[in-house]
Amino acid sequence: MKKGVKFSLQNGKTLKIGIIYSRWNIFFVESLLTNCLKALKECKVEKDNIFITQVPGSYELPWGAKKMIKQKNIDAVICLGCLIKGETMHFEYIAEAVSQGIMKLNLETGVPVVFGVLTCLTKKQAKERASGKLNSGREWGMAAVEMALLSKQK
Repeated sequence: MKKGVKFSLQNGKTLKIGIIYSRWNIFFVESLLTNCLKALKECKVEKDNIFITQVPGSYELPWGAKKMIKQKNIDAVICLGCLIKGETMHFEYIAEAVSQGIMKLNLETGVPVVFGVLTCLTKKQAKERASGKLNSGREWGMAAVEMALLSKQK
């Protein structure tokens, strides 16, 4: 059973949404991206108002998101990536840096930046969380629209 928050469809017709995604573990990230784009379509975000950029790995997501915020004047950004623990501490360092970087962007830019990075212990967990009913790409797309609309409220 999937845990999480329930979303209602929001009207994102006037929004500009950015998606920055990592090519590392692309098999899992592509599935998240597909579901994220479906959610934006459901929320009526215009195709021309969706900006997609890729970066090599999850560590580069905050930098890519910051650049997108500056250049595209967007209403929200979704950072998509997948980290899988290996035999060294690398996973912990990258997961912490990405988490802190995305949080910092939220606070410093005033633009909602959605944390769409899977942090899994195994490839099996990554596969489960990037496919089928556990795929969170849709929820991350919905969260971006909701937060962008919330940020526009006076």
